[in-house]
Amino acid sequence: MIRVENLVKQFGAKRAVNGVSFSVERGEVLGLLGPNGAGKSTTMRIITGFYPATSGRVTVGGHDVALDPIRTKALIGYLPESAPSYGDMTVHGFLSFIADLRGLSGSAKKAAVHGAVETCLLDSVLYQPIDTLSKGYRHRTCLAQAILHDPDVLILDEPTDGLDPNQKHAARELIRRMGETKAIVFSTHILEEVEAACTRAVIIDRGSVVANGTPAELKARSVTAGCVRVTLAGTAPEAAVAQFGQLPGAARAELLPSDNGTQGRVTVRVYPQRDEAGAIGAAGAALTVAVAQAAQAGGWQVQALSTEEGRLEDVFRSITLPDTVAR
Repeated sequence: MIRVENLVKQFGAKRAVNGVSFSVERGEVLGLLGPNGAGKSTTMRIITGFYPATSGRVTVGGHDVALDPIRTKALIGYLPESAPSYGDMTVHGFLSFIADLRGLSGSAKKAAVHGAVETCLLDSVLYQPIDTLSKGYRHRTCLAQAILHDPDVLILDEPTDGLDPNQKHAARELIRRMGETKAIVFSTHILEEVEAACTRAVIIDRGSVVANGTPAELKARSVTAGCVRVTLAGTAPEAAVAQFGQLPGAARAELLPSDNGTQGRVTVRVYPQRDEAGAIGAAGAALTVAVAQAAQAGGWQVQALSTEEGRLEDVFRSITLPDTVAR
C-alpha cells in the first residue's frame, strides 16, 4: 500500500531525509521512531504530497504521489503535526466541511461524520468552537477528520500528543484495530506505543533509516536481551557474581542495585555470550538452566529467576546515541 524508495529531501544546504526506503502493507501498523529533527515529519509530509521530494519515489496504492496526487490523496487520511484546524468552526462544522472536501454528500456524508464523532468520542463537544476545546479534544477532532472518509492508508504524526493516559490508551487501541484492515504509519516519541500498537518499527536518525523490524526483533538487539536475572538469599554478592560470571555461555555478571544487602537478598544479572553478529549461542540460550543449577549447587535460595527480553529504549539510545552505552 505504501512504498518509499530512496527518498531524499533537501532544504538548502540541509539534507533532512537521506535515502529513506521502506514499505507498508495492508494490515500493518508501522511506527516511525527517531529523535527530534531526524526526518520523521518530513518523510510523512512527502508521503502525503504536502512536500515534493528532492529525489526518490513514493507510491500509495500503486499510484505515484508526484505524478498522480489527486488519486493518491483520496486514499490517505492524514493527521499532521500539532493537529491544525479552523478554530472558529464548531467540531460538527469542521467535520462537515472535511466531508464536503472528500466528495461525500447526503446520507453518506451524515454517516461518515457520525462515525468519526463516535469513534473519537466527540459527542460532548460537537457544537463547540474548536478554539474553545482542550488540546486533547482538538487533537481528537483532527484525528476524526483523518478517518472520516474511511481511507485505506493513515499517516498519523504524533497521534497521541496532548492526550491524557486514558485517551492515549483508547487511541492506541483504535490504531491497532484499524491497522487490521488498513496500512498505517504513525510517528511517536513514546516507545511503549510501539509495543502496544505496532506490528513493525522503523528508526530514523539524521535522515536515514538505521533500524527496521518488529518490536520483538528490535528488542532482541538490546544489550539485556537474553540476560538472566536472579535474586538469591544465603550468599555474599561477590561470591554470586564470581560464580555466575564463570558459567559456560556467560560473558559476565553484575550486581543490580535493587535490593542488594537488604534482608540478605542479592540480585545479579548474567549476560550471555554473543557472536560477532550479536546472536546468542547454544550455551547462552541454556544460561537460565545453568544459573539455576549453580545456585542449587551453592546451596543458595533462589527467590526469583527470569530471562530478560530486552528493552526497546536501550536499542533506541544505542542506535541514535552511538557513543552511549545503554544499561
